[in-house]
Amino acid sequence: MSEVSMVVNGREVSGTVEDRTLLVHFLRENLGLTGTHVGCDTSQCGACVVHMDGKAVKSCSMLAAQAAGSEVVTIEGLAPGADLHPVQAAFKEHHGLQCGFCTPGMIMAAVDMIDRHPGGLDEKTVRAELEGNICRCTGYHNIVKAILAASEAMAKGKKAA
Repeated sequence: MSEVSMVVNGREVSGTVEDRTLLVHFLRENLGLTGTHVGCDTSQCGACVVHMDGKAVKSCSMLAAQAAGSEVVTIEGLAPGADLHPVQAAFKEHHGLQCGFCTPGMIMAAVDMIDRHPGGLDEKTVRAELEGNICRCTGYHNIVKAILAASEAMAKGKKAA
C-alpha cells in the first residue's frame, strides 16, 4: 500500500492505495470523480483522458503513485461553477456528443490540443490528433466542428458558440 497526495481540480487530496491502483481508479473510486471514464483499460479509447501538470494523459495507463505530487484536472474541474469551458460549450452547441461516454475524454484531449496549437487548428490536424480517442456513436464530424469552433473562440478570447 502507498500513500499518494496530489492536487485534483485545485484541491489537495490524498489516499492510501494498492501499489497497482491506476490513476483512473483513484479518481473514480477514491475521489468520486466519475466523469473520467474507463473504456478499454488498454489506453486505446481515450475515455480516461485527464490533464496532469498541464498535459493530457490517459489515466488508465498510469499508476496513481506516478501522479503523486502532480496537479491533475478532470472534466469536473475544467470550468468553474455552472459555467462551461469554451470546449464544453462548443460540444453542446455543435452537437459533438451522442451517448456521452467518450465526451469527457474528447473534451480533455481537445483542450490540450487547442493549448498546444494557440495559432489555431485545421480539420486535418484535429482528425489526426483525435486518433487516440474513440467515439462509437458519431462519425466525428460534429466533434471536429466543435473543436474547430472552440479553437477559434479561444483564440479570440471568448466563449465558443
